[in-house]
Amino acid sequence: MKDPIVEELRKYRKEHTEKFHGELSEICADLRRVQEASGYKVVRLSPRKLDPTIRFSRRTKARG
Repeated sequence: MKDPIVEELRKYRKEHTEKFHGELSEICADLRRVQEASGYKVVRLSPRKLDPTIRFSRRTKARG
């Protein structure tokens, strides 16, 4: 089953990639220009420091 929203996003991503001939630096520069033009404040958070004494598993959230 195909999700129409995912298909639409893939279509636009492909068109955008073709517009810049797959040149990643140009694609990123264009996305930064769009981001700047949006007027929204961009927030970049620092990565969280993980406690190395806590082990995580897919089945359980945390265990010591």
